[in-house]
Amino acid sequence: LFAIFAFATCGGYSGGLRLSVDCANKSESDLSIDIAFAYPFRLHQVNFDAPTCEGKQREKLSLIGDFSSSAEFFVTIAVFAFLYSLAATVVYIFFQNKYRENNRGPLIDFIVTVVFSFLWLVSSSAWAKGLSDVKIATDPDEVLLLMSACKQQSNKCLPVRSPVMSSLNTSVVFGFLNFILWAGNIWFVFKETGWHSSGQRHPPDTMEKQSSSYSQGGYNQDSYGPTGGYNQPGSYGQVGEYGQSQSYGQSGPTSFANQI
Repeated sequence: LFAIFAFATCGGYSGGLRLSVDCANKSESDLSIDIAFAYPFRLHQVNFDAPTCEGKQREKLSLIGDFSSSAEFFVTIAVFAFLYSLAATVVYIFFQNKYRENNRGPLIDFIVTVVFSFLWLVSSSAWAKGLSDVKIATDPDEVLLLMSACKQQSNKCLPVRSPVMSSLNTSVVFGFLNFILWAGNIWFVFKETGWHSSGQRHPPDTMEKQSSSYSQGGYNQDSYGPTGGYNQPGSYGQVGEYGQSQSYGQSGPTSFANQI
């Protein structure tokens, strides 16, 4: 889902801006100059006409910059991440035994997850820089500087509408959220690999050895039995608590027992 939001908000973008050029001769003015652009943001191919305020002549201009490389790279990573996530989900649900066979599936999954985490970080950072450049190149004030008519103080050039970049900002946010998501999943995929299981195999063995040594040692011996110090004959009595005990003498306890 995060990958879908990432490439949908970037790859499906289309926007535009509107400018106004009010010439000293009102008949030569153009108060509604619309400039539209879209993904993959090859702005140098976006052409528009502007008045020169010198008769009926108009000049053909274009925006500046080509930011398609960072945008296409970002969308490509998002699409492949979506496809891999979809395939991995099918394998997790329907082919769990094949996935765990020979530990090959978890190892491949772990490596791919690490690679995608790195690619999400790189692509999101590149697209964040590319988006910053797109905002500058499509800023109406910057575009007005391209027009020769706006260099004359007698003419008035004003921005009418700026492009809406909210969806592109959202794409950058989802790009870094995807990086956090994939980087966090590295640990969970690592737990499925043989590397994690081999690292966890030794502590139980050690505990078993310690438990066996305790069972064979002094804690399970008859230290409290007939040969131990607390149940040895003659310590507190041989038969009963008030019976023929040797600890309290011969006459006193015997006569007391007879009275009872």
